[in-house]
Amino acid sequence: MSDFDYIVIGSGFGGSVAALRLAEKGYSVAVLEQGGRVNPEQMKSASEKVTALTWLPQVGLKGFFAQRFFRHVGLIRGIGVGGGSLVYAAVLLRPKLAFYKSKAWAKLADWEAELAPHYDTASRMLGVQTNPYQSEMDWQLKRTAEALDSGGSWGPVPQGIFFGDSGKTIKDPFFDGKGPDRTGCTLCGHCISGCYVGAKNSLDKNYLYFAEQLGVKIFPNTKVTSIRRLAASGYAIDTCPSGIKGGAKKTFNSTKLVLAGGVVGTLELLFKCRDDERSLPNISARLGDTVRTNSEALVASLSNDPDIDLSVGTTISSDFYIGTDTHITQNRIPPSQSFMRFYMGPLVDGAVPWKRALLTLWKILRSPRAASRAWRAKNWHRRATVLTVMQVIDNAIAMRWKRLWWAPWKRGLVSIVEGEERVPTYLEPANRSARALAENNNGTALNIMGESLGNMALTAHILGGCKIAASPEDGVIDSQHRLFNYPDIYVTDASAIPANVGVNPSLTITAMAERCMSFIKPKKEEINDTNSAS
Repeated sequence: MSDFDYIVIGSGFGGSVAALRLAEKGYSVAVLEQGGRVNPEQMKSASEKVTALTWLPQVGLKGFFAQRFFRHVGLIRGIGVGGGSLVYAAVLLRPKLAFYKSKAWAKLADWEAELAPHYDTASRMLGVQTNPYQSEMDWQLKRTAEALDSGGSWGPVPQGIFFGDSGKTIKDPFFDGKGPDRTGCTLCGHCISGCYVGAKNSLDKNYLYFAEQLGVKIFPNTKVTSIRRLAASGYAIDTCPSGIKGGAKKTFNSTKLVLAGGVVGTLELLFKCRDDERSLPNISARLGDTVRTNSEALVASLSNDPDIDLSVGTTISSDFYIGTDTHITQNRIPPSQSFMRFYMGPLVDGAVPWKRALLTLWKILRSPRAASRAWRAKNWHRRATVLTVMQVIDNAIAMRWKRLWWAPWKRGLVSIVEGEERVPTYLEPANRSARALAENNNGTALNIMGESLGNMALTAHILGGCKIAASPEDGVIDSQHRLFNYPDIYVTDASAIPANVGVNPSLTITAMAERCMSFIKPKKEEINDTNSAS
């Protein structure tokens, strides 16, 4: 006898959707989340102190913001009940046509048509509203867009935020009063360090909130270590405590599974089950292929005015497009993430990585004081504007399960270059935008040195690795998100997305998870079908 009909591994966008929709269909559901529950007091502290923000339990840091670095890519992600929604900027954009038509999956379905109603549902659940507030940083971005002949595309972004009256708490405005009380946005700019005000529509305010109302059990601080098929039917899920001292290992049993631990979490688990433990040996050989960064680059401008304050507003509040391929948003940085200043160095052009690295190094050595200006800047988080530049252009790396050079007694995820078009570390439109922004805010244009010196992309929008495909020879899951050779296991997180979205992907992850759940019959119908077949 299984403990649950479904166990969902991960509580981010894909996992939260699965938990609610399966519960609505009458199934018993548990959610296993390696991070903890995060309250407003913790978020308030995390907005001010990096030690309170950071998830690194090995050294006693139990926040909800994690960084992970591979040879070719550095990742930023959220870990906690609510997953990435805890630290995302609440930007909920729909992608352009090129995403749906990408050769990576275009032949499998009319994705634009099929996903349209699920984008509508996701938008309603996440409370999409156009940001009504702009301030000096937005006007600077508008002037930047105009300088790049793209002023017509500039505008406020759609966001999952309750704007309302600043700081005023009212009864739920999104679900006819059935959801939690909400407080109007105070424009503090701390969205990506957790919204302690309660204005951001993180998943604990919608999908997870209603899932728990329907009896879904959430187990925080629970890391899944293994999945084993049971002899009769179903799966055993082995877990251990994470982020806390003590506690016993525990095994859960379920009839079916949903994997939604994010790209890194899902890939690590599936590789381990296929290659180390051989508990799921028939997972496709394509596991780890086609991992994407949303073709992303980060650049910045630091205002030369030490007294300017650009921090008023949501983390991201406006955007523009250069042509049809390139999307750009501005970012405000909370005090606790001022460590980003140490990522910054001189802006250097060049598509040849080693030449760009040498030129960057030369600029640093020739003018060390100028090159390190961002490190020493007073009020850095109030003066810095970071631009996120994303593209729909086709490029990728791969993740593999190999022995680690620093720990050869064990295996783990490593990145490798896949094909000729690897994920970029230099985007010409990004540098061009940084220069235009610096001209418009009397600032200094900056690159991320991991990109310019280390040829390593930095992204908060990692995608792929469990590619949707027509067969296990080409991908890892089918068009209904079922794991090839294991149809009782679904993958609903960003690892299922086979193409660069070109915009912040949270709404797309949510919509794709909604579509996946739409194929699953209610429990009563499934029981009737089983009885009829027998």
